[in-house]
Amino acid sequence: MADIPGWRVVLLLAGAFRDGVDSLHGELAEQGYPDARPLHGFALQAIGPDGCTINELGQRLGVSKQAAAKTAAGLERSDLVVRESVPADRRAVQLRRTPHAESFLAASAAGFEQVMDRWRRRLGRARFDAMVEALMDVAGDRPVGDLPGWLAQRSGASRDERG
Repeated sequence: MADIPGWRVVLLLAGAFRDGVDSLHGELAEQGYPDARPLHGFALQAIGPDGCTINELGQRLGVSKQAAAKTAAGLERSDLVVRESVPADRRAVQLRRTPHAESFLAASAAGFEQVMDRWRRRLGRARFDAMVEALMDVAGDRPVGDLPGWLAQRSGASRDERG
């Protein structure tokens, strides 16, 4: 196994991420969230239980204000957020998660647990636990909430295109 090239290991990690996300979204579609996208989960987590402005959403996701506004509009169309005015700043808009968003996030969390259960059965508990421990050692406390913007940045997209 030591002869595997480094680039292949990184692609295997990306493949495992993709498998987990694709499996989750298949389950979410069956549970009544057919329009759910990976970005939705990142954005709803970034908005948080207390809400945030579009500027804050862009900063948290690592994208431009324009991309954050586009993301917010999609979330609003899917009944995942509502916009509220900010009394202290008439130009600012506060995004708040809806009850539908909270249900979506709960279904997403449960779905990820189901995916992990499948991986655990496939690998066996000892190999699964060793994998998780190794990933924790490698990834550490590196933030992942801005993954959408990070991926766009690494793909060469300009800040205005990220989202």
